[in-house]
Amino acid sequence: MSGYPIGAIARLEAGAAAITLGLTPRVLRALGGRQVVIDGQRLEPETAVILRLARLSGREDVTTLTVSEARERIRRSAASVAGAPLPLAAVEEHSVAGADGPLGARLYVPAEAGGPGSWPLLVFFHGGGWVVGDLDTHDALCRRLAVTSGARVLAVDYRLAPEHRFPAAADDALAAFLDVARDPDRFGADATRIAVGGDSAGGNLSAVVALEARTLGGPVPAFQLLIYPATDSVARDRPSQVFFDEGFFLTGSGMAWYRGHYFGPQEPQLAPDPRASPLLAPDLAGLAPAHIVTAGFDPLRDEGEAYAARLRDAGVAVTLRRHAGLIHGFANMLGAGRVGREAVIEMGGVLRHGLHVG
Repeated sequence: MSGYPIGAIARLEAGAAAITLGLTPRVLRALGGRQVVIDGQRLEPETAVILRLARLSGREDVTTLTVSEARERIRRSAASVAGAPLPLAAVEEHSVAGADGPLGARLYVPAEAGGPGSWPLLVFFHGGGWVVGDLDTHDALCRRLAVTSGARVLAVDYRLAPEHRFPAAADDALAAFLDVARDPDRFGADATRIAVGGDSAGGNLSAVVALEARTLGGPVPAFQLLIYPATDSVARDRPSQVFFDEGFFLTGSGMAWYRGHYFGPQEPQLAPDPRASPLLAPDLAGLAPAHIVTAGFDPLRDEGEAYAARLRDAGVAVTLRRHAGLIHGFANMLGAGRVGREAVIEMGGVLRHGLHVG
C-alpha cells in the first residue's frame, strides 16, 4: 500500500539529507532517541531518526487528506527522500495495453542491458494503496533495480482508485503484462525472462498477475519480486497489524483509507476475491518462483510472510527476506539511509539471479 503519512514525509527532506552525510551509528542513535524494540526486533537508528523528525514536525495522516492532496504530497515527498537519480543508458516513455485503453509506461535501460538484443525485463507496478503513486514517485527505485539487477525495468502507470475501483488496477496489471509478454521485441525483452514485481499495492498486483496468467494458461512470468506485498485485504488481527497499528508510517487507519477508496462500499464482498487478496486463492501451485521482502516494523509483514509460506507449501520455489529493523516504504527512501539502500541493492541481486542475468 505504501501508505506512510504523506505530510510527515514531505517534511523529512532536511532529515534525509542529514542522514546521508554519513553520520556515525552513535550520532544516529542519539538523534533517534530511546532504542525501540518490538516483537524482538530493534528499529534501525536511521529509521528512528526519520520517525522522530516526523513526530517533531507534526504528523499529518493520509486520512486527513483528499485524494488529490494525497497524490500531490506523495509526489513531493517521494522526491525529497529518493536521493540522486542513478544514470542509465536510456529512459524511454512507452505505452502498453490496459484493460480499458492504453497506459503510460517507462522503460529503464541499464548500461548492462543496452543496445540491440533480447534482455531480461522486470514489469514493475508501483505502490500507493491503489490510490496514490505514479511513475515519478518510484523512479529512483526502478533505476536502482535496473542498475543492480542488470535487467531492463518497465514501470506501468495503471489506473487508480477511487476513479477506477477494484478490479481496475488488477485488470490493468494483467493486461499490461500480457501485452509485454506477447510482444517483447518492443522493449528489447527476452520472452523467457520477463518478471513481475512491485512494492506494497504493486506487490499485490504482481502476485495477482502471476495467479491470473497461470489460470489463463500463459504466458506467465518467469519470476516474482514482491516487496512488502499486500496479500490479504480481509484480516485485521495479525500480530504485525496489532504491533504496528500506529507510529511506523503505515497505520491501520491509513490502510482502511486506501481499502475504502479501492473497494468502495462493497469492500466486505470484494476484499476476499483472490484478485484483491492473493493469500486467499485456493490454489497457488504452478506459480513462478518468488522472492518476498518484508519489513519488521510493518503492518503488512505477517501477510507477506504468510504468502511465502503458502507458496512454499504449494511447491513454488520461494525465498523470504525480512529486514527486521525497517519500516514499510523503505524502498522509496533511498536517499534517507544506508540500510534501506542496501536492502534494495540486495533485491536487485536476487532479481539478477532469478532472471539469469550475466
